[in-house]
Amino acid sequence: MTPGNNGPGSPAPGNPEDDDPFGYLYADGQANGAQPPSGGYGYPNSVSRVRAVGERQYAGQQRAGAPHGQVPPQQQPGPYGQPNTHYAAPETFPGGAPAGPPQQPPRAGGSGGSGRGGRGPNTKGLLIGAVAVVAAVVIGIGLAMANGDPGGDKSGDGAGATAPAQSQSSEPSPSSSSSAPQAVELPTMDAGTLQLAGGATPAADVEGAQSAGGAYVTGLNKPGASVTWTVDDIPEDGVYTLFARYSVAGEDQSMTLIVNGKPFGSKLNMSNFAGADKGDFAKGWTKTYAWPTLTKGTNTITLACQDGDKCNVLLDQLSLKQGQVKN
Repeated sequence: MTPGNNGPGSPAPGNPEDDDPFGYLYADGQANGAQPPSGGYGYPNSVSRVRAVGERQYAGQQRAGAPHGQVPPQQQPGPYGQPNTHYAAPETFPGGAPAGPPQQPPRAGGSGGSGRGGRGPNTKGLLIGAVAVVAAVVIGIGLAMANGDPGGDKSGDGAGATAPAQSQSSEPSPSSSSSAPQAVELPTMDAGTLQLAGGATPAADVEGAQSAGGAYVTGLNKPGASVTWTVDDIPEDGVYTLFARYSVAGEDQSMTLIVNGKPFGSKLNMSNFAGADKGDFAKGWTKTYAWPTLTKGTNTITLACQDGDKCNVLLDQLSLKQGQVKN
């Protein structure tokens, strides 16, 4: 091979169309004798792999029914608009797509949406369950608080015992016991045992007196007659109630009350509260009271008949109580 010579049968140099492998397609190329290549399509030494229409090959295997190493005859398409009876879908070949409709993965919560096309989880059931749990917790807390043990049994006894509240203590506190006033038991005195003056004398002729032996004091209907009671151990200064048990028959009476040497009030009312007839002292026993002010320690109480008083009474007993009371 010499320069400018491309070998036997090579076209003349200097013609660009002769270098084009597709030069045989042009008119001037054909005039110069350009021929299509004898090898593959458009390129020298190319391999032409002609396959019939509809032929497919999967995983190194040809369409089912064709002998190995042979190309099945070319199939002719059917009339326009009609399906090709010779065509086979890829899934009919070995290794092709599986037959049947495509399977879709099941949705989560499908069991709760039975009969409803798999609509998802049953949120209504979950909501009801959550509400039930909350209600149970609230009820348990309410019961624990009602039983007085919100913290549960922490004593370790296992019996559910709770510690008693302070209000359940059986022993009073020192402050309450010391501040509460203590009732003082004051004496009740028989009038016949007291200091008598001015003609007052003991007697026991009329029934109904409560003094020892049924004794009482008479002779008080004279000016200057009196009965004096010296009282010891008065606990504190304050107002006390003096009770006098007596008998009146017919007309109401009144006498002078003297406390620690001074008259107290106007007069001690000794009315006929029993409604006894005149002279019937046995049915005239009754009681009156006054609220004198006493001092702590010893005090003197005198019931006297002075000018202007009506003193026709029988005196049975004298007694004291702390504070202002009526019986």
